[in-house]
Amino acid sequence: MSNFYNTYMKDDILLKLGYKVKYERDKRGISQEKLSELSGVGITTVGMLERGEGNVTIKNLLKIAKVLELDLGILTDFKL
Repeated sequence: MSNFYNTYMKDDILLKLGYKVKYERDKRGISQEKLSELSGVGITTVGMLERGEGNVTIKNLLKIAKVLELDLGILTDFKL
């Protein structure tokens, strides 16, 4: 993870989660649109999640994690 993550996002859990989803999505070369299509989660929800602008349901987070082939624990592994 980048220094930006460590410096600016250490206190906001939604931003941390969104950053991790975006990082993992980008690492796989998947667009937001494709992630939305494959997971069945709306494109607006994916965008809001990545920007840390709103809560996401566990159900939708599980769908996204499945598409990214990640254990949910990877996306939520950060110190509170």
